[in-house]
Amino acid sequence: MDLLRGYAQDDDDDADGSEEGSRGEEVEREGEKPDPNAALMEEEAEAPSSPDSSPPRLLAKSSAPRVDDTSLALAAAGSARALHRPLDPTQHAVTFNPTYDQLWAPIHGPAHPFAKDGVAQGMRNHKLGFVEDAAIQPFLFDEQYNTYHKYGYATDPSGLSYVGDLETLTKNQALSVYNMPQQEQKRRRIQMKASGAEEADNLAAGHEVENPATDEWLLKNRQSPWAGKKEVGQGELTEEQKKYAEEHAEKKAEKERGEGRAGNKAEHMDKSTFHGKEERDYQGRSWIEPPKDAKAKNDHCYIPKRWVHTWSGHTKGVAAIRFFPKQGHLLLSAGMDSKVKIWDVFNSGKCMRTYMGHSKAVRDISFSNDGTKFLSAGYDKNIKYWDTETGKVISTFSTGKIPYVVKLNPDEDKQNILLAGMSDKKIIQWDMNSGTITQEYDQHLGAVNTITFVDNNRRFVTSSDDKSLRVWEFGIPVVVKYISEPHMHSMPSISLHPNSNWLAAQSLDNQILIYGTKERFQLNKKKRFAGHIVAGYACQVNFSPDGRFVLSGDGEGKCWFWDWKSCKVFRTLKCHEGVCIGCEWHPLEQSKVATCGWDGMIKYW
Repeated sequence: MDLLRGYAQDDDDDADGSEEGSRGEEVEREGEKPDPNAALMEEEAEAPSSPDSSPPRLLAKSSAPRVDDTSLALAAAGSARALHRPLDPTQHAVTFNPTYDQLWAPIHGPAHPFAKDGVAQGMRNHKLGFVEDAAIQPFLFDEQYNTYHKYGYATDPSGLSYVGDLETLTKNQALSVYNMPQQEQKRRRIQMKASGAEEADNLAAGHEVENPATDEWLLKNRQSPWAGKKEVGQGELTEEQKKYAEEHAEKKAEKERGEGRAGNKAEHMDKSTFHGKEERDYQGRSWIEPPKDAKAKNDHCYIPKRWVHTWSGHTKGVAAIRFFPKQGHLLLSAGMDSKVKIWDVFNSGKCMRTYMGHSKAVRDISFSNDGTKFLSAGYDKNIKYWDTETGKVISTFSTGKIPYVVKLNPDEDKQNILLAGMSDKKIIQWDMNSGTITQEYDQHLGAVNTITFVDNNRRFVTSSDDKSLRVWEFGIPVVVKYISEPHMHSMPSISLHPNSNWLAAQSLDNQILIYGTKERFQLNKKKRFAGHIVAGYACQVNFSPDGRFVLSGDGEGKCWFWDWKSCKVFRTLKCHEGVCIGCEWHPLEQSKVATCGWDGMIKYW
C-alpha cells in the first residue's frame, strides 16, 4: 500500500509539473494562434488512461512549413461551381474540362463582342443562330404547309398533336389538301361560291355598299387584275402614250432600214482589187498561171542565209502564208486586218490582188489542189470560197461558230468537200456543191486547231485545245485512235513529212514532237526538236521539200532550222519584231523560205 501511495504522489507531481509547464508555455506564446495539433496532444495527454485502452501514442512533429490552404479551397470551390455554368465565348482559355452539355449550352449573359446579335460567326450557320435540319421529307412539309394555309390546321412536327383551328380539323376529319376527295373539294367550292353570292346580295341591300371607302364596296366591285384592260378602247390613249407609240414606231422603222442597208453592204462587201498591170498577157494567159520555166533545179535543199525581199501591205499582223501549190510563183497571206492578199514571188514581187470579204481578222487559208480557188476562215464566223483569179466569192459557209482551221480533201475527185475545225469542239464537213453539212465529227473536248490528212487521204488527224490527238476515218464520225497523255500539251500546228510517214506537232511546252502515221500512230521518242520558245503562240511548223530540215517560228521573232536526222539546231534567223507565226519552204527553189509575223511583214529568205 505504501508503495502504491508513493507511486500516486509521483504521478501527481508529474501532473502538476506538466500543468505549470503548459501554463508557462501559454505565457510565452501569448498572442500566437493556437495550434490544433498541440490541442489534440493535450487532450490525449489529459485523457484518463484506463486499463482497457491502448497505450498512449506520441505524435511526431513535422518539420515542413505550415501551408495556407485557404486559396486552394477557394479554387476547388470555384471549379466545382464552374462545372455547372456554361462557357463564356469571350474567354480565350478554359481552366477546367468542360462537359458536352456545357460546350453546347446556349449562350447567356452579355452579347458577344464581335457579333451584332450576340452569336459568334463560327457558332452559327444562319443569321439568327445555329439551325439544324429536321428529318422531314419535302412532300410532307409542303402538304402540311398548304393544309395550314388552306384550312388553318396542320400536324405538329413531332407528329403527336395538331396546331391551328381544331374545329375545322374535326369537321374535315384531319384530312390534308392532298388526300381530300375531289367530290368533297368540288362540293366545298360550290358551297363557298354560293355563300359568297349570298353575302354580296345581303351587302347590296345596305347603304354601305354605295360608299367606295368601305370594305363592302370593294368586296362587291372587286375585279381581276386584267379586267380594266378590256374596258380601255384602242383609241383611248393619253398624250404621253401617243408620243411614246410614235417614237417606238420611228425607231422600229429606222432599225429595219439599217438592217436593209447592212444586208446590201454584206452583199457588196465581198470584193477584190487587182493591183497588177493586166490580168492577161499578150498570149491570153491568166496572171495566176505559172511560168513555163519554173522547175526544181535539184532535189537537195539548203538553209537560207540572207534576207532577199519583203512584202509589206497588211496594216496589222499576218496570221498565215501559203505558197501556190506545186509551183510557188504566188504567195497567199491572211492578215489580221481582215484582208487576204496574194503576192508575186518570181517577177515583180508586188501584191497582185487583195480579197476583201471578212469583217474581222482572217484565221486560216487553204489552196485547192490546182490553186485556182482557195478557202479563208475568219473570226467573223464565216468561211469563204474564193476564185483566185477573179476574186469573186463562190460560196460562203457558217455555223455561227468561229472556224479555226479549214481544209479541202486532197483527193482530186473530192475537191468539193470542205472540212472545218470549229470553236465549239466540232469538225464540220460540207459538200460545197450543194452547200449542205454532210457530216459532223464531235468527239473533242476543246476547240479544234488542226486537220491533217494521212494514209493516202483515207484518214485525218486533228488536234485540239483538250491536249489530245484524234485520228478519224474520213466520212465516219468515230475516233480510230485517241492519243492523250498526262504530259502532253496543246498542239496548235501539225505538218506532214514529205514521205508521209511522220507528223511534226508543235507542242506548247517548247518542243516539236514526231508521231508516226502508220497504224499505231506512236510517238517517236528518239526525235525531239527543242530550243525555240513557242509557249502561248500557235507558231507553224514545216518541212523542207526533201525532208532533211524541220523549220518553225517562235515567240521571239526567230526562225529555227533543225536537222531531221540528228535533231540538232542547224541555224537560227532573226526574222521579225515580235512573233514569227508562220514559215513556208518554197516548193521549187530549194534554198528559199518565206516567213510572216505579227509585225505585218512577210519576208523572203
